[in-house]
Amino acid sequence: MRRNAYRFGRTVRWTTTRYGPWASLTPPEVAALLDGISVPWWIFGGWSIEAFTGRPREHEDIDIGFFGSDLPAVLAHLLPQVCVWSNHGGTLRPLRTAEELLDGCEQLWMRRDGASPWLADLGLTPHDGTTWISKRDGRIRMPFEQATFVAADGIRYLRPEVSLHMKAKLQRDKDEADLAAALPLLEPAHVDWLRGTITLTQPDHPWLSVLDQRRSSIRRGSPPHVEP
Repeated sequence: MRRNAYRFGRTVRWTTTRYGPWASLTPPEVAALLDGISVPWWIFGGWSIEAFTGRPREHEDIDIGFFGSDLPAVLAHLLPQVCVWSNHGGTLRPLRTAEELLDGCEQLWMRRDGASPWLADLGLTPHDGTTWISKRDGRIRMPFEQATFVAADGIRYLRPEVSLHMKAKLQRDKDEADLAAALPLLEPAHVDWLRGTITLTQPDHPWLSVLDQRRSSIRRGSPPHVEP
């Protein structure tokens, strides 16, 4: 699939006949769109794995994270340039002010106008001050600077082990591929963190055995992973 081509599909594979096509932005295009915004933002999901590994992968869309309390500032920056829609349980509605956001809504979509394809998926992230909180489980928390990293392109991304923690619930083929790509490159402490969060949230998860194998190989002093 060619990047930035019109795409079908979110995780639940909604059809274009219902929601319209996607022409997802790239990370540099997101950075240009958000240039000058006054609040923190970062990219998570598959793009964060690619930024960490340097291994290209296909992308259905791009996921942009920001703290939920910063929604007014995000809308103030975006609305002169794009249309923002809330996506709550698959129901889309235009979002013009933060007060219009429905209780429980965690996801926004944006596009240039009603006749244009969707450009990006924005995730409202729980937090306590500058502490990032996992929407998968509120017990999982870490300082924002530790939960994210700035890649070689100068853009901030969610750390790969944190993105994998979020992906573990879904266990799609692309999530399995992301685990296989990122795991050999993770530092031991980050492997331990990922294992701990999955044990906490899904103690019977099949990834735990994979993580245990990686921990064992680290203890045996396996050579670092080298890309072919």
